Amino acid sequence: MIGIFTLTLFVSCSSDDPKPEETETDDGYVATPQPLTVPAIFDQFLPIPSIPADNPQTVEGVALGRKLFFDPILSGDGTQACASCHKPSNSFTDDAQFSIGIDGIEGTRNSMPIYNMAWNFNSKLFWDGRANSIEKQALEPVTNPVEMHNTWENAVGSLQSHGEYPELFNKAFGTPTITKELTAKAIAQFERTLISANSPFDRYLLGENSLTPQEINGFAIFMDEARGDCFHCHGNEFNPLWTDNIFHNNGLDAIITDKGLGNVTGDPNDDGKFKSPSLRNLAYTAPYMHDGRFATLDNVINHYSEGLVYSRTIDPLMKAVSTGGVHLTEPDKADLKAFLLSLSDPSFINNPDFQNPN
Repeated sequence: MIGIFTLTLFVSCSSDDPKPEETETDDGYVATPQPLTVPAIFDQFLPIPSIPADNPQTVEGVALGRKLFFDPILSGDGTQACASCHKPSNSFTDDAQFSIGIDGIEGTRNSMPIYNMAWNFNSKLFWDGRANSIEKQALEPVTNPVEMHNTWENAVGSLQSHGEYPELFNKAFGTPTITKELTAKAIAQFERTLISANSPFDRYLLGENSLTPQEINGFAIFMDEARGDCFHCHGNEFNPLWTDNIFHNNGLDAIITDKGLGNVTGDPNDDGKFKSPSLRNLAYTAPYMHDGRFATLDNVINHYSEGLVYSRTIDPLMKAVSTGGVHLTEPDKADLKAFLLSLSDPSFINNPDFQNPN
């Protein structure tokens, strides 16, 4: 049985608290602090969120970032926004295997879901870890020729000549002069507010609801090294992120064509390693894996059950590779799936604060 935890709740500013006072920064402008609201389940088990000292969360910055996230103005032809490939209804990922950019070109990786990013303490973002901050991650899609296919000079020019953005930047950052760095900071502030921690399993741990026997057995399978053996890369009830945020070769291919982390580090021992995604919100994030090869959660479970393939850099945690997988029974597969789906948070994808404000 899973223990029921009595957790304390740290909320930066609850609905009953007075609005934070406006404060003047060292740079001489006024902005309204908006600290992240830390869910109870996170406050109990995780360190405090990682917020850069030079980009504190503010009401004005978050509002600007939200507007920018949903505005196609940043793309080369004004047709594609961040939200085009990171849709709220899909837990801020894409339901297509590969997103299509403004020129009709298809990418080669499935877009990663965006949530709980402030707790990504190793600060390595994207499937291959090539960005070391949320701000740097926000810069890349604009100039990527397969995605928004723009230049930052053009994007900034479009924002600067817009009827609203100079004043919004002035309110958020104390200057109407727009830069790519300030644009990325605003988007990063909004992305840090995308917090998901209200799944049935979260509420179960908080003693607020019960789980079905199938879901409880599914968690036992998840934690069993002889059966699911999922927890090494994806954590347990003491790691509510449900990922280790580390890079692994999880036995997808015998011949590695996408080197993943190896492309970034240049180390052949990193070839074929990709970031472990969180298991939260799997009900909304299909297709799965870095290349979206699995259309269903059943396909994913089957991979680990009987589809593991050896390659030179396969993770030692894939202990069952010699037999092709852990060979779950069909009832165990069904129970494991039920548990995994209990990590999905419908309040997150329907949160009005995370929808298009434009």
